[in-house]
Amino acid sequence: MTISSHLTELQRKHEVLAQKVEEAQRSPGVDDLSIVELKKKKLRLKEEITRLMN
Repeated sequence: MTISSHLTELQRKHEVLAQKVEEAQRSPGVDDLSIVELKKKKLRLKEEITRLMN
C-alpha cells in the first residue's frame, strides 16, 4: 500500500467516524462515553493523517 492510498483510506475512515459522531450526538439514547470513544478514534486518525502528510 502506498502512502497516498493509505492516506486516502485514513481520510475515508475519519469521515465515517465524523458522521458516526454526529449521529450519536443527535441520538438521545447514546451515552456520552460512546461519543467520547468515537471522538478519540477520530482524533487518532487525524493525528496519523497529519503525521503522514508532513
